[in-house]
Amino acid sequence: MIDFRTAFFIKSAPSTKELTDDFGAEIAFAGRSNAGKSTVLNALVGQKSLARTSRTPGRTQLINLFGLGDETRRFVDLPGYGYAKVPEAMRRRWGDALAAYFAERRSLAGVVVIMDIRHPLKETDQQMIEYALGRALPILCLLNKSDKLSQNEVSKAVFALKREPSLAAVQWLPFSGLRGVGVPQARAILSEWLATGIECPPELELELGLEPEQEEPPSPDATDVKPQACASD
Repeated sequence: MIDFRTAFFIKSAPSTKELTDDFGAEIAFAGRSNAGKSTVLNALVGQKSLARTSRTPGRTQLINLFGLGDETRRFVDLPGYGYAKVPEAMRRRWGDALAAYFAERRSLAGVVVIMDIRHPLKETDQQMIEYALGRALPILCLLNKSDKLSQNEVSKAVFALKREPSLAAVQWLPFSGLRGVGVPQARAILSEWLATGIECPPELELELGLEPEQEEPPSPDATDVKPQACASD
């Protein structure tokens, strides 16, 4: 399993066109501005302030990239959505950019949608899920703030979501970034997703300071062994 505690900040990109090169494997994190996305990310990587909550929710439209050990495995923190005060033109522009990102990013290995378990599956959440389904990407919905509900209420909420026929491919996991609920299960799922990826070009490996994979020497093949001459009587 990947050691998520090795996470580090790579860069902030003002648009999807300014992300890192499209190699390796990355997981996109999406969620409404009040769903607790930063808290979830920090809980997953075991750090207190790797992902920071914006003081201007919905208006800071930056994509934050975090490496896991190195830059070949990444978390992509997408801007929070659903903030009512965001101008309509900005909302449309980012909607188009995200649609292109989901459609074209080859290294995208899966999508995590973070929701407040008390108010799940808003229209914008469904849009993120549809983007992922359009690429047949795995989807994990983290139902954050589950500590705000009783265990019975959590079970009812998860059961209701699992009954949606159109969301049969979605994995649902009760989560609490503050209490650590669901962290081990989420890490196990994401580690599986990150096990696959787009091969990094050799020239980019050198630029990033990565160790190129060494080819193992071929093992002797029995068919290559020359037959011994048999002694005649």
